[in-house]
Amino acid sequence: MNSNEIGELLFGTAGVPVSAKLRSTEAGIERIAELGLGCMEVEFVQGVKMSPQVAVSVGELAARKNVVLTAHGPYFVNLNAVEPQKVHMSKERILQTARIAALFGARSITFHAAFYLKSTPAETYAVVKKHLQEVVNILQKEGNKVTISPEVTGKPSQFGTLEELLRLSSEIEGVAPCIDFSHWHARTGKANSYQEFLAMLDQIERKLGRQGLDNMHIHLSGIAYGNKGEIKHLMLADSDLRYTELLKALKERKAKGVVVCESAPYLEQDALLLQQTYRELR
Repeated sequence: MNSNEIGELLFGTAGVPVSAKLRSTEAGIERIAELGLGCMEVEFVQGVKMSPQVAVSVGELAARKNVVLTAHGPYFVNLNAVEPQKVHMSKERILQTARIAALFGARSITFHAAFYLKSTPAETYAVVKKHLQEVVNILQKEGNKVTISPEVTGKPSQFGTLEELLRLSSEIEGVAPCIDFSHWHARTGKANSYQEFLAMLDQIERKLGRQGLDNMHIHLSGIAYGNKGEIKHLMLADSDLRYTELLKALKERKAKGVVVCESAPYLEQDALLLQQTYRELR
């Protein structure tokens, strides 16, 4: 069992629960523990604004409260940007996220890797792979063990199909996909039944082996979508996502790792719903 393995499926929120006393990461961890949830994603979407000292104390609190942490890197990442400076800054943002996340003991960090812009998917893949490999090489030299998990994206204009991320993860050591089932459903208009969810999990296992299902970083939420893919996140009850069938498939394939709920606006309400539904499945 490697250090990143959890041994079960944990449920939690993307960021500080709405009902936390303060908007701080520490208050978020306290609230996650009070609610009986198991994980929380630290959101650096507007930039990595946590000091190393705070990161260390966040990690100590999370360990005490038995809350597993992940992190979401800044939104301003595009490894396929035309301007070299933008690519450089994108790599820096991923590195900053991984360095701070390592200090609080995060198991993985996620981010949206790139936009196709005017490139073909194949050209974009080659560019993203080159830059991600460089990022991973730097982190490995630093002894940083955090898994780098680019996210399955919700719009056809974004790099990040299931196939692209599984291929990247099989070709670069230290990279594993963040499987956003809601994004994939919004992007494809499909992938919303027990059989389709099982097929996705089997595809992951074929490409990455059993460890692909033993260390999952999953995003889940209600989602609104149109012919250009994802529009916005919703509550599960206001969405057509068949989350019970997904949870059944995850249980059937004995998936382990974290399920980070990104529903809006009441994150923890849906995280608790997912956890309860999962536990009640036979």
